Amino acid sequence: MKAVLLLVAVLAALAAGRPCAPDHDEITLKLNKELLRSTEEPDSLPNPSVHIALRLSTQHNLNKEGQHLNQLKTKLHQDIQSSLVARQMVVGRLALYILALRSSCHDLNSLTLSDGKTSEPLLTHLKRQMEKEKEHIAFSHRPLTNYYQYSLGVLALCVSGVRVSSHVSHKLVHAVQHGLIKHGDSLCIDSHAMAGMALQCLKDAGTPMKNVEELDKALATIKQKLLNSQRTDGHLGNEFSTGLAVQALLAMGSSVMECSTSMEALRSDARKGSYHNAMAISQTLPALQQRSYLQLKSMECRDEDDTLVLDAAPVVEVLPSLTNVPVQVEVLKADGSSSEYKFEVPSGSSLLEVLTLLQDHQMGFTFEKEDSLWGPFLSQVNREQARQTDRRYWHLSSNGNSLTQGIKDYKIEEAQKITIKNTAY
Repeated sequence: MKAVLLLVAVLAALAAGRPCAPDHDEITLKLNKELLRSTEEPDSLPNPSVHIALRLSTQHNLNKEGQHLNQLKTKLHQDIQSSLVARQMVVGRLALYILALRSSCHDLNSLTLSDGKTSEPLLTHLKRQMEKEKEHIAFSHRPLTNYYQYSLGVLALCVSGVRVSSHVSHKLVHAVQHGLIKHGDSLCIDSHAMAGMALQCLKDAGTPMKNVEELDKALATIKQKLLNSQRTDGHLGNEFSTGLAVQALLAMGSSVMECSTSMEALRSDARKGSYHNAMAISQTLPALQQRSYLQLKSMECRDEDDTLVLDAAPVVEVLPSLTNVPVQVEVLKADGSSSEYKFEVPSGSSLLEVLTLLQDHQMGFTFEKEDSLWGPFLSQVNREQARQTDRRYWHLSSNGNSLTQGIKDYKIEEAQKITIKNTAY
């Protein structure tokens, strides 16, 4: 009997010392390099979320990170400047820009933006944008943008050491407690995750609140919703919200072990190549390295690793597909009217390529797109717009299942029906 117990103890000890994912470091290194390589794309707007993930990483290429920082301070800065002059809301982009600068320990007071009248520091503009959001919530019960961007704004101010107005923070606490953070009828896991990090930052900073007990309840509510969103495969929400959800749980004090099902879900997606979008990688890499946006507050940028070497980009020869698949595209306008199109496309085509082919075939279908940090998105279909200012968007689904990827990333591998519906939220 003693021999059996001893054997069990030995096996348990061996199991405890065995890594649950021997390729974990290999996966994070691969994602790190892919993220770094994405900064070399000359035609795209530099992505501040990518910079944040590179700076939160345990491995660095300080030269390339410095080059990317300069791109943010020129190209992205000018893009935000143009939006401000046009009187457009820039909460999300400006907040991420500020967080990216903070991740490189850059003096935020050394940069200014102008709304066409006077030049003021970035944080002054963000505070003003948050006041506009707060006032809009007061009479319409929703932000001018959305609660994801609103949470980013709160987080950027808090991480930068700026006191957040109790009126601004209370609006976010109230939204959590009254179930206002949603997209249509669906629960927004990524928005709850960002709200969780923002509110946790306020709690850690000892920011004066209208009701501290309400803050604690809101954080507990967010944590429970994130945990309840876990699917049987380990994902929290879906493949593209899990990274941010893991970050939020870590920030809020939950232990997300390397061997947890959520971490394995992230690794599994990385092995399959699901994360070929830089924005998705930028939210996944910190989670895999057990880090979160909250750690930007204590960044010192000293004695950093500088060993990350970027290999030459592999030459990938894309051969034309020899197989065509039938696709049906249905467009549902705001008034309920519909149009349907049936044709064949090469297997492996992106949805963007499919829509371009459909438009080129002059079958009466037209579309326009706009760029975002996640990639292009539909703004106009068959001459009808679905704009954020009107609280509408083009909802995409395949065979009735909502798409979790954008039009550039989603691939058509088999016959299916794509529905494009003008949807209110």
